[in-house]
Amino acid sequence: MSFKRISGIAVLAAFAIGVSGCSTVSSTVGKLNPFHKSTKSKAMASEGQRISIIAFQPKVEAAASLKGQDFFLPPAAPQADWPLPGATPEQSVEHVQAGGDLRVAWRRGFGKDTDRKHHVMAPPVEADGRVYVMDGDTTVSAIDAGSGQVVWRTQLPARSKRDRDTFGGGVAYSGGKVFVTSGARYLAQLDAATGAINWKQDVDSPIHAAPTVANGRVFAVTTDDVLLAFDAATGQQIWNYQALVEPARLLRASSPAVTGDTVVAAFASGEVVALRAENGNDLWDQALSLTSRINALSEIRDVAGRPVIYKGDVYAASHSGVFAAIDMRSGVPRWTLPVASIATPWPAGDVVYIVSQAGEVMCVSRESGSVYWIQDLNANVPLAKERKGFGVGKLRIGGGSAKLRPLWTGPILASDKLVLASSSGAMVALNPKTGAVLQTGSVGGPVLISPIAANGTIYFVTDKADLIAVR
Repeated sequence: MSFKRISGIAVLAAFAIGVSGCSTVSSTVGKLNPFHKSTKSKAMASEGQRISIIAFQPKVEAAASLKGQDFFLPPAAPQADWPLPGATPEQSVEHVQAGGDLRVAWRRGFGKDTDRKHHVMAPPVEADGRVYVMDGDTTVSAIDAGSGQVVWRTQLPARSKRDRDTFGGGVAYSGGKVFVTSGARYLAQLDAATGAINWKQDVDSPIHAAPTVANGRVFAVTTDDVLLAFDAATGQQIWNYQALVEPARLLRASSPAVTGDTVVAAFASGEVVALRAENGNDLWDQALSLTSRINALSEIRDVAGRPVIYKGDVYAASHSGVFAAIDMRSGVPRWTLPVASIATPWPAGDVVYIVSQAGEVMCVSRESGSVYWIQDLNANVPLAKERKGFGVGKLRIGGGSAKLRPLWTGPILASDKLVLASSSGAMVALNPKTGAVLQTGSVGGPVLISPIAANGTIYFVTDKADLIAVR
């Protein structure tokens, strides 16, 4: 298979993961079984009938022994700033005091929205009363957190003509500076007060995820599965680490997590790797990969959500169907679950929350990996209207029909509510102890980026390049 074909499938996978899976089985299958007696098996499809493959895949169920059992969650605490994609270098915040009754306070458009050539992929960050966002055309904006007014806007130039249609990247804040990664193959530092470019460092490959800034260093992962470390003050590259190269990847990408002198990064190969932050020496490597013979998309092993470091463990989930708690020191999984996800886990207290590609929110015991409850957010959501084939831009695969279901992003634990949003523009708040639906609403546009929370406000970014403040 050529690289171009693999890359096309990888781009498609980011949109195709919501397609309901089915498999047509010929009536001659039974004849291949020497012990077959009946001419028509109940498990066999007649001509034109479709059998769901979901039933044949590993299924996660709530543990009967945990039904009705209580668990500890820390109380909601104020969060003054959210300077990194996951707020802290560990990408971990337990329980934020924010959101209130989940009413939209204001919304502000901030530039180019998602289309064939552009994709809004950068999570917002907030610091010192401003929210920093990046649109689909590498324009960074600073927006007043109270009023929603634009303070400044900086268009970062492309490196060359071939970089005009690039996308991806993100922003991070540290020490009065905004750090920007870009699909146009560079890292830049802006002045947070004015938006002026202080320095710009070219790299060899596009960067689709936001950087992580910690202890005077900037960490970012390229599309060639290289972890880069830079000096935050000068932009000088310090070291790099090459993971296994995996050309089949999703549009989403992951930001590293840092604790002390250890950085943990995730790659499209399904690898989660811990390294010394000072020099890039590897400490351990764990592969989150589960190939299914009945699901071709399991070949996409990407860990698109951020790895989260919490109380001595690393939590991460892969697209191919492995959700794991990994011991931070040894790199050995303490438990795994067959959950396919492109979201970032949310550990808090005794549990960790995760939303699967199918839209199932799970509350999992951090100690044992047993499941307290599962809430299927797509259980009563009608599938989108069928259309001929599916794809991105001019790339289309198949002449048959495909049914799409919403993708959910989050969760975020805020003011005793587990809040998520979807690609259909829906917003839902769940009871974090039981999974019961507390509130539903709309954010007015497709959401594929995890929300953040600071100073009592939850911020959503939509595919339409709208920043929405919810209080």
